[in-house]
Amino acid sequence: MKTIEQNFAVPFRYGVYFTEGLFQPENTLLPELLAQDKATTPRKVLFVIDSGVAEAHPHLLEQLQGYTLAYADTLQLVANPVVLPGGEEAKNDPKHLQTLLAAINEFGVCRHSYLIAIGGGAILDLAGFAAAIAHRGIRHIRIPTTVLSQNDSGVGVKNSMNAFGKKNFLGTFAPPFAVINDSDFLMTLEDRDWRSGISEAVKVALIKDISFYQSIKHDAQKLANRNMDAMQQLIHRCAELHVEHIGGLDPFEMGSSRPLDFGHWAAHKLEQLSKYKVRHGEAVAIGIALDVVYSQLQGMISAAERDNVLELLQELGFELFVPELAQQEANGQLAVVQGLREFREHLGGELTIMLLRKLGEGQEVHEIDTELVQQAVDYLQKKYQPQALPQV
Repeated sequence: MKTIEQNFAVPFRYGVYFTEGLFQPENTLLPELLAQDKATTPRKVLFVIDSGVAEAHPHLLEQLQGYTLAYADTLQLVANPVVLPGGEEAKNDPKHLQTLLAAINEFGVCRHSYLIAIGGGAILDLAGFAAAIAHRGIRHIRIPTTVLSQNDSGVGVKNSMNAFGKKNFLGTFAPPFAVINDSDFLMTLEDRDWRSGISEAVKVALIKDISFYQSIKHDAQKLANRNMDAMQQLIHRCAELHVEHIGGLDPFEMGSSRPLDFGHWAAHKLEQLSKYKVRHGEAVAIGIALDVVYSQLQGMISAAERDNVLELLQELGFELFVPELAQQEANGQLAVVQGLREFREHLGGELTIMLLRKLGEGQEVHEIDTELVQQAVDYLQKKYQPQALPQV
């Protein structure tokens, strides 16, 4: 028997940059980044923009035109920006992917061109997926506009679409060329979107960094009241922890573990059960609460530690119970428990769930007691279900 064995490594490098007023004429960050590729002609650029961002920033399209003209020696705007719906609709409907791929094709966006996405995590996922599959990969720059995408989803290497009723069923691992966090975009966020991203910071702090968790506790009221300095500090540290982890031993998740997804096995299912009325960060907060209570019921953490986390989530403004959490299937089983099977299927291999050994330190487990999950749900329902107003 003859065998030819291939073995090679491909290095990846990208920066996460923090700025304000990215498209102000005096801000040279973007052209400086593009100049790193040493091209001798202007780089073709196609923008894709979250419709919510376009509405909140009515002068953005005009600003992009002026900005690219000011740096015409570096950037060549090949067409008007493609504006697509934000939120999970972007990932649920394949027509939006086809619209973007058609634009890439029509305007000659090639492997040495740049697809630049401006928006929340869903638009970044969609654009990253389109960039990864068009021409087998074109250069992609992410400009996240929400707390959630600036501190978590936008700084990683994953791109995706929803399919078959499952979140992120289609997708790729494809690092961006760069990530640019412009804090000015946060100013126009609704309170829900401002708050949602904080749950990912609580998540990573709980499993990796007790001092970061304590700083979130200290700044909880500032964060809830939209203090920008506190939020910028939170975003930077949260992004730093995510980037450090992604660049570790398993950036493309070839194993059966996804440690940064503490609180997520239930969160993804809750989003689906609510038909995405519950936003990702809100679902993550509930998923964290569920896993914290479960960890306490398993004897892994104390009741005091459990209450410490639940009180923080409440102080930040999160609801810790929604009806979908207690929804039951025809066989009497909690519908959210189906998320365990889908979570294992998504990763492959054995079930691996992150729980808490103590605040600031996670512990992976490979079995979940569904009776204890039911007890945890009952606890959250009893303590946090909104009380019906008395009939008059």
